Amino acid sequence: MNAAQYFQRNFMVNDLGHLVIGGCDVVELAKTYGTPLYILDEQLIRANCRQYADTLAELYPDFEVIYASKAFLTKALCGLLHQEGLGLDVVSGGELYTALEAGFPPERIYFHGNNKSHEELTLALRHQVGHIMVDNLMELETLIQLAKETGTRPRVIFRLTPGVEAHTHAYDQTGQLDSKFGMDIQQGTALQAVKIALGCPQLQLEGFHAHIGSQIFEVAPYEATIEILGEFMAMVREKTGFLASTLDLGGGLGIKYNKNEMPMPIPEVMKRIAQKVRATMGALNYPLPRLILEPGRSIIGDAGTTLYTIGTIKEIPGIRKYVAVDGGMADNPRVALYQAVYEAVIANKMNAQLSETVTIAGKCCETGDILIRDLPVAPPEPGDLLAVLATGAYNYSMASNYNRLPRPAVVLVASGRAELIVARETYAQLVQNDLIPERLKIAAGTIAR
Repeated sequence: MNAAQYFQRNFMVNDLGHLVIGGCDVVELAKTYGTPLYILDEQLIRANCRQYADTLAELYPDFEVIYASKAFLTKALCGLLHQEGLGLDVVSGGELYTALEAGFPPERIYFHGNNKSHEELTLALRHQVGHIMVDNLMELETLIQLAKETGTRPRVIFRLTPGVEAHTHAYDQTGQLDSKFGMDIQQGTALQAVKIALGCPQLQLEGFHAHIGSQIFEVAPYEATIEILGEFMAMVREKTGFLASTLDLGGGLGIKYNKNEMPMPIPEVMKRIAQKVRATMGALNYPLPRLILEPGRSIIGDAGTTLYTIGTIKEIPGIRKYVAVDGGMADNPRVALYQAVYEAVIANKMNAQLSETVTIAGKCCETGDILIRDLPVAPPEPGDLLAVLATGAYNYSMASNYNRLPRPAVVLVASGRAELIVARETYAQLVQNDLIPERLKIAAGTIAR
């Protein structure tokens, strides 16, 4: 059995037995751009965007799909998302600045975050960002004051904690009551915030938002969230007369990282969500709100591949064979953080039999820098190329310079064309912000005591 057969993915393999992504031979990509290298399949990104938009267009009268930029964001991706008609969810001044620098329309930006600084909020207000997603009462008071100072009247959506626990990794759960995110419904904080906003001429309250977690494979938690938010909206209408025009259900749909994971198709999930919103609002005699969804991972995740060069190989007889690559936890921290399980192939030996089982080790000076355990592979050799699959989300965006490793380049591939969208970091760039006080400068020829 070879790599393409074992992993049951839509591989393309050329006559040389090389992995091909977006019409590009990854061996040639490595020669041109070096490794580690993030490779993004443009057509798959676009197809994932369209699955959301096209499905919802058939199911629901008023909706918007907003890309969660924390998964992966560059100026080039902003341009692609704009072409596909998506809005943008940002969670920091840096993400907002990236979008603005790319020319992304500010009115289609939604600014999230549980601890937005005065500077970040002011930047958003001055650029007339479309919506501020208010996370807590303290932020609400701060925003009111800044709106007065800047003479703006922002549109706001409140993030709520519905008390729903999605079945995912504990660090990926965000909808339960005990969470750093959002205003709780059960203890009255959310209703208190609504009353404050309705009494404040500086704000335009439009609706409510909830995000219950990430890498979710079930629809039931979303359906439960819809019921809870619907009941809250009805209660707010009864107590204040306010009709919410927007219902934002966040993102969080899971993707297939390995052969044991079976996510539901995006159209099927969208169908059930749309049906549940219609049924819930109908039962409450509530006008259908605008429906917003915030996918990130499910748009970019499976479109990404990280390419490494294999270096040293260490075999401990009867125990394990370690195959080391020229990257690791600095460019993919998800294994160390979330115990994520990936699949990989030797990209220049796609037709070779998977006759060995190895553990892929990174080059960081950490025992825990292991990318994949017990991976079936073709016989590995130094200089071979290892392609780790489904690395489009939370790899580049969470990459670090640990061990002073430069961050990899990012290349966008489509129809046999490769375009660099992030240049590889250089050693000079690693030290460009370092400053040496005069008293610590090392004079040539001196010897330390």
